[in-house]
Amino acid sequence: MFKHIKELQYNAKPSQPDPVYAKKLQEILGGQFGEITVMMQYLFQGWNCRADQKYKDMILDIGTEEIAHVEMIATMIAQLLDGAPAREQEEAAKNPAVEAVLGGMNPQHVIVSGLGATPTDSVGYPWNSRYTVASGNLLADFRANLNAESQGRLQVVRLYESTTDPGVRDMLSFLIARDTMHQNQWMAAIEELEQTQKAIVPSTFPQKLEKQEVSYSFMNFSQGEESAQGRWASGQSMDKLSNFEYVANPEAMGQIPQLQQAPAYIHNSPDPTKPAPPNMDAANYDPQK
Repeated sequence: MFKHIKELQYNAKPSQPDPVYAKKLQEILGGQFGEITVMMQYLFQGWNCRADQKYKDMILDIGTEEIAHVEMIATMIAQLLDGAPAREQEEAAKNPAVEAVLGGMNPQHVIVSGLGATPTDSVGYPWNSRYTVASGNLLADFRANLNAESQGRLQVVRLYESTTDPGVRDMLSFLIARDTMHQNQWMAAIEELEQTQKAIVPSTFPQKLEKQEVSYSFMNFSQGEESAQGRWASGQSMDKLSNFEYVANPEAMGQIPQLQQAPAYIHNSPDPTKPAPPNMDAANYDPQK
């Protein structure tokens, strides 16, 4: 059960309207790594969780918090649009430079949402549920969550740097701090899971069934050998089950593909090594020949 209270988790009030910045802020609302994505990702991971209840509870804690973040950003976008477009249009009529800047405003903020936020990114692309990851494997999911929080925090920091509005910066500083916690949270959960299972996902698949000759080989498939200097090219593997091997000149290990000619009714290009079929009229046409 979810219950809404009127107070926001944290303040979301700009110092002044800025419809152009409202368009930018849409990215961390409805973009690939925006708050709608992590909200839906965590909630579905939690609802589908079949593991230890402490993980289910933790995932739903953060998933529910992300609902609050969606509300904060949507509220901030709406307030950045206060007075637009009438007041800004009046100002633009006095100053051509202002008019040029306002060309960057999202017209859908006026036409579609009536000066409100939309579930889209900064260029108007609709939010997509394919952005989310909820596989049922907690280690795989938590690593995806860490990536989502890393990308999300990066974008919020970039938005922080692109405004001087103290009210906007205040809200973003709160979101940045929560993303710091959430990255730490997922790293802690990943470390805990790795102590009870193998680091490679899925840990339940017998490794003897994979082609173990290449399980720990780093293959140099680009010009230069600078990659040989990395931690991934020598020493103990991260799962501590083997050692990395650097392969400077990997060779092809497969066959040369030879595909059979498609049946005539598929109408692919004819086999150039065979004589062309005779012309047929409709009465004598047989697609199996």
